[in-house]
Parts: sequence; structure tokens; C-alpha cells
Amino acid sequence: MKLTILGTGHAGALECYNSCFILDDDGKLLLVDTGGGNVLLKQLRRAGYSLQDIHHIFITHRHMDHIGGLFWVLRMVLSSMSRGRYPGELYIYSHREVINILQKTIPLLFSEKEARMVGGPLHLVQVEDGETLNVIGHDMTFFDIQSSKAAQFGFTLYLDDGGRFTCCGDEPFHECERQYVKDSRWLLHEAFCLYSHRDVFKHYEKSHSTARDACVLARQLNVENLVLFHTEDSDLEHRKQLYTEEGKEYFSGNLFVPDDLDTIEI
Repeated sequence: MKLTILGTGHAGALECYNSCFILDDDGKLLLVDTGGGNVLLKQLRRAGYSLQDIHHIFITHRHMDHIGGLFWVLRMVLSSMSRGRYPGELYIYSHREVINILQKTIPLLFSEKEARMVGGPLHLVQVEDGETLNVIGHDMTFFDIQSSKAAQFGFTLYLDDGGRFTCCGDEPFHECERQYVKDSRWLLHEAFCLYSHRDVFKHYEKSHSTARDACVLARQLNVENLVLFHTEDSDLEHRKQLYTEEGKEYFSGNLFVPDDLDTIEI
């Protein structure tokens, strides 16, 4: 399996795309979040992926930098479906809040013929806290991170060798997630800024972490591989170096600070 990061930035990032990624298990693809706009289509193309090959999407929450690109996916996919040109079916997984938004907006944004694809080849799958489904051939457990801003779910995906790949969404670790995060082989965790820049970006006011915070957490919860994303974009040229240097003081495992379109073998 490989992880391709389509975007690494927070909601206001302009120098990189908003945070979203693909898990690719020998051609079986899971797209997680979609960023804020149609740049997603460009990022997919640049990463070597076609919408025709994507049949599973998970949306963590309703904020525009995570769900906005989904409407561009739907614009292309529903048009293809209505013409019989999309192979197979598309499954969109999320919690009640996001599913309700999609059920209300799809009839408003798309033609009647395209909207009729819902319940046919387009499946809106509402998941519950603690529910496990088989997605791209792997058990995937969804969990409510108990966000105070908007309903948000993370997930842990079970790898073939028994390891776990866990994503906490775009907020700091909450204690309710411990059973999913602890001992994960892979953890994706947001890092809004460097701890040394905390007074500049005021990340705590936005319910976000620093690189140091995420690395301390990963060490405490016995994570093997930590991927930092959802960052500020003030110095992309040096971001990887700076975040790695700060994080390595607190985390001795494998630390990744990817740029947009980087691929990591899982």
C-alpha cells in the first residue's frame, strides 16, 4: 500500500493545496477528504490518478477545505454516470452531518438525471462512531473525534500484516481516540505550525497542534511512523527541514513531513 499526499495545507493555504490524500492498495483507491476546490482534479492528474479509478471517498467533516473539492468530483462523476461512462459505483462515507449536506445539495447543484444516481451507482454511506466496514479490501473503523467546531470523524484502517493506519482528522488528539491511536504503526496528525512559531500563528485558538505537540503525542502513544500535515504555508521551501528538526527532539520513530504529491510506502 502507498500513501499519496494530494495536499498538505490548512484551510487558508495558498502556496499548497488543502490537506487530502489517497491510500492506494494495488490499484484499489481510497480518497480521504478533497480539499477546497477544483485544484483537486489537477492534483489527481499530477499524481497519476483518474476519477474513473476512484470508487471510495471518506470525508472527515463539512469544513470547506475538506469537502469543497467533492462537489467537483461529483460534477465529473455524475455526468459520466448519467452517460453510462463511469465504470462501477462510487461510495462516499461520512457521518450524519456530511451525508445530510450531500442529500440536500446534490438535487440543487446537479441535473435531475444526475441526482437520480444517488441510491443507484452513487452510494452515500452514513457511518457511526465505532462502526467497522470493509473498504478497499481492509477493515476500516470510523470514530467520532468529539470536535467542538463541527462533527468530525477519523478512522483507523487495518493493514494486511495486522498493523494499523490511523488518521485523527484535522484537530489535536482527543482522549476518546486513544483506543484507535495507541500503538498505531502509522499516524497522520495535523501540525498547524512549529512550536517555536506558536505566538505568530496562535494555533491553540484554532484548535490545532504544533509539530512538537504531535511528536510528543506520537511518542507517548507508541506510534511507529508519524506523518505531519495540515500546516501553514509561510515557508514551504524549508518546511520539511524545520518541522523535522523540531519534531525529532521529541519523537524517535520515523517522522515524515511531506510536500504536496509526495508518496510514502506504507
